[in-house]
Amino acid sequence: MPDLLLELFSEEIPARMQAKAADDLRRMVTDRLVAEGLVYEGAKAFATPRRLALTVHGIPARQSDLKEERKGPRVGGPDAAVQGFLKATGLKSLDEAKIQHDPKKGDFYIALIEKPGRATLDVLADMLPVIIRTFPWPKSMRWGERSGRPGALSWVRPLHSIVATFGLETETPDVVKFSIDGIEAGQTTLGHRFMAPAAISVRRFEDYEAKLLDAKVVLDPQRRKDAILTDAKQLAFAQGFELVEDQVLLDEVSGLVEWPVVLMGSFDPEFLSIPGEVVRATIRNNQKCFVVSDPKTGKLTNKFILTANIEASDGGKAIIAGNERVIRARLSDAKFFYETDLKTKLEDRLPKFESIVFHEKLGTQGERIKRIERLAAEIAPLVGADVEKTKRAARLAKADLLTEVVGEFPELQGLMGKYYALAQGEDASVAAASEEHYKPQGPADRVPTDPVSVAVALADKIDTLVGFWAIDEKPTGSKDPYALRRAALGAIRLVLENNLRVEVVSLFDKHSESIDETSKRLAQTGGQEQGGAYVVAIAYAAVSWNGRQVRENSVELLSFFADRLKGQLRDQGARHDLVDAVFALGGQDDLLMVVRRVEALGKFLDTDDGKNLLAGIKRAANILRIEEKKDGKAYDGAPDAALYSLDEEKALAKAMDQVKVEAGAAVAKEDFAAAMSAMAKLRPAVDAFFEHVKVNDGDAKVRENRLKLLNEIRAATRAVADFSRIQD
Repeated sequence: MPDLLLELFSEEIPARMQAKAADDLRRMVTDRLVAEGLVYEGAKAFATPRRLALTVHGIPARQSDLKEERKGPRVGGPDAAVQGFLKATGLKSLDEAKIQHDPKKGDFYIALIEKPGRATLDVLADMLPVIIRTFPWPKSMRWGERSGRPGALSWVRPLHSIVATFGLETETPDVVKFSIDGIEAGQTTLGHRFMAPAAISVRRFEDYEAKLLDAKVVLDPQRRKDAILTDAKQLAFAQGFELVEDQVLLDEVSGLVEWPVVLMGSFDPEFLSIPGEVVRATIRNNQKCFVVSDPKTGKLTNKFILTANIEASDGGKAIIAGNERVIRARLSDAKFFYETDLKTKLEDRLPKFESIVFHEKLGTQGERIKRIERLAAEIAPLVGADVEKTKRAARLAKADLLTEVVGEFPELQGLMGKYYALAQGEDASVAAASEEHYKPQGPADRVPTDPVSVAVALADKIDTLVGFWAIDEKPTGSKDPYALRRAALGAIRLVLENNLRVEVVSLFDKHSESIDETSKRLAQTGGQEQGGAYVVAIAYAAVSWNGRQVRENSVELLSFFADRLKGQLRDQGARHDLVDAVFALGGQDDLLMVVRRVEALGKFLDTDDGKNLLAGIKRAANILRIEEKKDGKAYDGAPDAALYSLDEEKALAKAMDQVKVEAGAAVAKEDFAAAMSAMAKLRPAVDAFFEHVKVNDGDAKVRENRLKLLNEIRAATRAVADFSRIQD
């Protein structure tokens, strides 16, 4: 079957837009083909700094003929309905319609519509201009004489040419005939801007890709990435160095060149006196170059690797020299910033935070730092951290936000705080907390283990969560402007991966008091100058912190944590319904214990005893639910042993008494595996009860007593989890 080749050649496509643009082109073309009844075999899109390209293979040469039956009005129906039916179906009169009998509704008119399929070439000629005109660039422009006319094409940069061919591999393809703003689709493109600027005539994709390669253009982005990475590693290795790999930078650089040529430059070794991360950020951000390290020491060397877009006649000497000049100037600036920062102690920067508003409803950064310090001090004993070190770490953790280096390179916040803290002689744990209190920021980020870092990191995240919950700035749908989901996941990982026993609701409640102090201050000082910053007033009623509201917010925030925990456990292969079953007990805010219960419950339910006992428990719960609804009352009182008439009743009651004691003792010791083993002893008695005992006995007292016995099953197992929440 025929293939489509499409290329949109423009002045420039920013590297950050290329991957999405290629995906958008593939999606828009293939979606429209399917909508037109043209099912294809495969499609692949490509992007370079100057072109978007797409190949779609295995497209039918024409659409299938369409045969459709369309139901019309009832025979004898209103004339308006009949006329509408004729117009919609293209029939000249009702004589061209069929009549279909419906036994229940009578006779109806039916139109048989036959629509011949169109040639795919014609379909493409209609659809491609629409796709090009509606292409979703984040930013676009108009140009030239036509730019002022209505309907002028808007593109990321001036569009110069369009290649569009369609045909069989064994035949000369046809050009898809269309034009946009005077640009006629054809089969001519251009090669490399400098090394092969001549026009190239292409036919189909294989021909197109090969001719571009000859013209010094590597079409496939992945192939460019592989070439850059391989050549950079080899170039570094040849001189006894090791490339510091950077996938994000590699993705960007591969979008800046069509013909990658890797070169190595150097800079003055004196710049290695500043932290390696600053050197790397300077070279990376300003010149899009890679840094290299000494494999023996792991430290950076005074070399860098750049990616040129040309095979220069001088071997790249001029290109290297130009990059070296820029990097030298940028590193000089960075060294100046760093040395200037060292002249001011971190604590001396703190007063400036009093004039910086963190959020108009949550006060200044200075107030936030004080809240975090108080909360971190409360958390410290819970995680085994020294209280004074923790308070010191919390006080200094944000100070580097006001430094010159972080102002230039925001991605180094925290890390620079560690360097400055060490330079001024702070304790190693205090310094480490400056960097680590932001962590973990994502699923791949490491979790701090130093107790001081853990305490400050938890305090920072809980302050964010409690604060924004208080002012009703909660995540909604896909919107989470304050990254509250990330904060909750970070707090969960801190607790679980450090095996911490922390009751999060208690922390939420206590920290609400600190938020309350801020809200009162804002209400009292509305419209007043506070340390040079204008603080926006809010009505205190908006964050009225009575005990009831504190509890409601804490419970809701715990539910938010539970949802995040379920997602994390699900990603790890656990069942989310088991998390529901544990949280349903109420008061389950010790996240570590929740996870241990879930793990024990999951293992138990994987056994035959667990599966069969679950079935029995759910059967008991279902019977109770039905009968309690019917009778309008709950059967939650203790059963009367004197009313037991069958051995199976007595055996179940006896087993229940034993399990309550054993499971309760095991849960008290937090030995959930033992609690599950104890509950497994219920299985024979529960099975025998349902096999031989009729719950809804004719004697009302016996019936009520047996329902109370079923409630005992439900109550006993709730020592571990609410089994009614567990899916079969």
